[in-house]
Amino acid sequence: MPHSLDSTRPTFSDAIEQRINQSEARVIKAVFPSITNHHNTLFGGEALAWMDETAFIAATRFCRKTLVTVSSDRIDFKKPIPAGTLAELIARVIHVGNTSLKVEVNIFVEDMYQDHREHAIRGVFTFVAVDEQRHPTQVWTGE
Repeated sequence: MPHSLDSTRPTFSDAIEQRINQSEARVIKAVFPSITNHHNTLFGGEALAWMDETAFIAATRFCRKTLVTVSSDRIDFKKPIPAGTLAELIARVIHVGNTSLKVEVNIFVEDMYQDHREHAIRGVFTFVAVDEQRHPTQVWTGE
């Protein structure tokens, strides 16, 4: 029987839901001054690169196919990420199409020396599965 973890997520088959749970990717990065801007906060481009990479990891773990990024949807920068903090990226598949899938990535900023964590950035990345000739191919076969 199809189910969903919350009312905002689409309903997936049990097989896809299990695969999504197994493919979630979590990456933690330290924010050093060398990757910050003149405001001493993480460069937006650095955050986008981290998000694309983490989304790619989750997408690849989901389908185990060759993938290419075809778009990034709205990226919401809610909080700055200062130097001297930790950034946790969490990527999860949120849509499975015929040849494409979408991965939501959230970044949480965490103080290194206190128990304080806030949601900082959210974005969605779309990937297409491609074959050896770089033509779109089925992203999920249900195996």
